[in-house]
Amino acid sequence: MQRAWDISDRDLRECCKCGPAKHTGERHLQRIWRGEKLEGRRVLVRCYHGLGDTIQFVRFAKPLRDAAREVMIWVQPELLELLRGVEGIDSLHPLHDGTPDLDYDVDIEIMELAHALRVTPEIITGRVPYLHAGQSFSRRYMPTGRGRPISIGLVWEAGSWDRRRCVPPPVLRKLHAVPGIQLYSLQQGPGRVMSGVIPAEDIAVPDIPSLATTIMGLDLILTIDTMVAHLAGALGVPVWTMLHADCDWRWPQVGRKSIWYPSMTLFHQPSPGDWEGLLEQVADELNQFVRANRDR
Repeated sequence: MQRAWDISDRDLRECCKCGPAKHTGERHLQRIWRGEKLEGRRVLVRCYHGLGDTIQFVRFAKPLRDAAREVMIWVQPELLELLRGVEGIDSLHPLHDGTPDLDYDVDIEIMELAHALRVTPEIITGRVPYLHAGQSFSRRYMPTGRGRPISIGLVWEAGSWDRRRCVPPPVLRKLHAVPGIQLYSLQQGPGRVMSGVIPAEDIAVPDIPSLATTIMGLDLILTIDTMVAHLAGALGVPVWTMLHADCDWRWPQVGRKSIWYPSMTLFHQPSPGDWEGLLEQVADELNQFVRANRDR
């Protein structure tokens, strides 16, 4: 991990040689924290990336707060309620297009926290779960009684910027051959209209706090690489994440485990575009999962 920090430091130095310094420009791009000591200083954490990125990296609020006087999170409005109570956060503020009207000493983008804090694998894995569903915890999708079906929340489509992440709904029909499961669609967006192709009971909800509560009421989440994977992992819920062959940097190219989420299992395409082969692996392991959990 130290090698990663060294490479990042080198890239920052090279970037500064060929362009204006990062400490110039708009107010919210100034006073960037690079990891220096923070005694008595107030830190603004900016969440400029995706919802899943914020969920993944907000785990570092606590080690940041251990070093700083105050931690303010300038966050996407959709996540405000979910992040209330996260350890290490002093205040949450809705992100907008302007500059933050807050009094702070230094600021940093949330995805840069791991580098600035020089985190170790122990810090990453030792803080899960770090999100919670709140007081309205629901078990409606987990009926009691021995031999009940395993409830599985399903997401197969993500945003349009990388369509390689999306599983064609007809491929998911392989799951029908697995006895003892009940599929529930958590899918939002255009892909939601395809729920009947699978089929899965549509239990999608309009907001992220309600989604967190719903996820906590299911036995397993089966999802592509999208915000739902990070949310389930941060909640400590069993989640199986289906990855295309050239997966994103945060997932290993091979292997089943993720350092970010101990409750997550990874499934990689056997070859580029081969969702059929991946779903065969998922179906095989679902059969084992059902047998292992049949008599709870």
